[in-house]
Amino acid sequence: MRAKEDEEVTHEKLVALIRQATRDVFTTMLGMELADGEPYVDDSAPGPSEGVIALIGLAGRWAGSGTFSCTAAMAMRLASQLLMQPYEAINEEVLDAVGEITNMVLGNVKTSLEEELGPMGLSIPTVVYGRNFTTRSVARSKWTVVPFHVDGEVIEVHLCLAPSRDAAAHGRAARERVTAVLSIE
Repeated sequence: MRAKEDEEVTHEKLVALIRQATRDVFTTMLGMELADGEPYVDDSAPGPSEGVIALIGLAGRWAGSGTFSCTAAMAMRLASQLLMQPYEAINEEVLDAVGEITNMVLGNVKTSLEEELGPMGLSIPTVVYGRNFTTRSVARSKWTVVPFHVDGEVIEVHLCLAPSRDAAAHGRAARERVTAVLSIE
């Protein structure tokens, strides 16, 4: 079943999907338990001032952006768990591991959303590491932010989703075709 252009995906629904997807990946792939933080809505672009952040895009009748962010120390721990070898510095393998975790988490969210919103594409993650950086998105919608606590560290998953401009035009064109067919009969 597909959502209509004027329907919204609620903050609560996104929080539930993000929590489930993140727990599944952390339990299955990393053998780590998460504690839920307090989710919130933010109308500014996500982006920690330092650490590691992976950004991913979603496209279809609904489109948006998602991010996964953590400290450098947590990124090394996640890579160590995923790749089963110790990491003591941020390197290409650590950044790739964070990108893969982001792909799994947001890919699972995307798959769940497709049941209601129709097919979506998922971009390859872009991973940024450093200090005093800012990320920006052209998205004009509000971000659902879902924090988790892992052994004294915080990770966050952000998701911003809205009907795509093309979806509205596609929906109008489809309704016009149906109306034209009905008026011919």
